[in-house]
Amino acid sequence: MRKDVFVPTMVVEIHVPLLPTPGLPDGSHPFPWIEEIEDFLSDLEDQGDVEIFDEGEEDGDVYVFFVTGAGEGNLLAVASRVARLPGVPAGVVAVVSNDEAEEFGLGRRVTLPLPAS
Repeated sequence: MRKDVFVPTMVVEIHVPLLPTPGLPDGSHPFPWIEEIEDFLSDLEDQGDVEIFDEGEEDGDVYVFFVTGAGEGNLLAVASRVARLPGVPAGVVAVVSNDEAEEFGLGRRVTLPLPAS
C-alpha cells in the first residue's frame, strides 16, 4: 500500500532593507520601492513565471516578499532581478525556505543580486 508523502513547497523570501528613498517630496511614502516590487512580482505572476506566496510584510528592519511556483534557480533569478530594480535599497538578501517555516529568515541565505553569468 502506497502512502502519499507530503513535500513542503519551496518559498524564496526576498528581504529588502527598510530604508527610505532619499530626496522624496514632503508627504511622499518613504518606501515607494515596495509598490514597485509588488507590481513587478504581480506582472511575473500574471505571466506564469512565479507565484506570490503571501503578501509582503514588514519584519523588523526589512520588508519581506515571498515567491514560489518555480525551481530554486528561477526563484533566485527573480529575487536577483528585484534587487536590481531602480530605487531598491542595496543589501537585498534571499532566503530559501519552505511553506512549513515557522519564522522568516530561517533558511539558506543568498546575497543579491546574483553575479551575471
